[in-house]
Amino acid sequence: MLAVILLIWRQPKFHPIFGTTTAVNSPQPTVQNQSIEPELGPRHQFNYQQWLEVLQQEAKAAADKHPQHLTVLAGDSLSLWFPHNLLPEGKSWLNQGISGETSGGLLKRLNFFDQTQPETILVMIGINDLIHGLKDEEILNHQQEMIIYLKRTHPETQIIVQSILPHGGEETITWEGRSKLLAIPNSRIHRLNNRLRRIANRQGVRYINLYPLFANSQGNLRQELTSDGLHLNPQGYLVWRTALQIYIDHL
Repeated sequence: MLAVILLIWRQPKFHPIFGTTTAVNSPQPTVQNQSIEPELGPRHQFNYQQWLEVLQQEAKAAADKHPQHLTVLAGDSLSLWFPHNLLPEGKSWLNQGISGETSGGLLKRLNFFDQTQPETILVMIGINDLIHGLKDEEILNHQQEMIIYLKRTHPETQIIVQSILPHGGEETITWEGRSKLLAIPNSRIHRLNNRLRRIANRQGVRYINLYPLFANSQGNLRQELTSDGLHLNPQGYLVWRTALQIYIDHL
């Protein structure tokens, strides 16, 4: 599948200059993703509590309106900044990402979308845990608790856990927390992903290993896919979108 995704990604129809049409079918504007390329307007200045309030309101709107084919993005800034026009087609999207979010923080707010009826919930979380110095066991325990909670609360929903992405390494990272990021070996992220995959398998939920799509031969985040060695640029989101589109189409 890796070769197929990379081949499709390189096709012109997926390049921004040719335009990409994404069907976001939600009838309620607050459920749809705001434009996040390259900024979120006033939302960009929100503190954590303000983000909690906004995401709770948007989840309530989704619960009230019951948009068709609802898919929830749950995670940190990588999910938050997913450009709405690059999300896979044929879905209504509820973005529940917060910049700087940790697995513990996400676990505490999963109840925001309890009353929604999503077809799919996509979870990607963990890099900020590593930056903050959490141990692998604590990160994996949070991940498992999230899976158990989501399975119990949304028994008819397809739960999909996504791997943690690598960072850019010495030559690529320009992000403000460069020293903290460089202290995390990508080999550790790779091992953590392997353990996360085993947890997902034991819990009977889907696991998408995005790591190989984003890693170069040294195991670092590919330079052409990142803006600062941590976050993705439009090309990076195109790779992610293509992987999700292929995966979702074959569910």
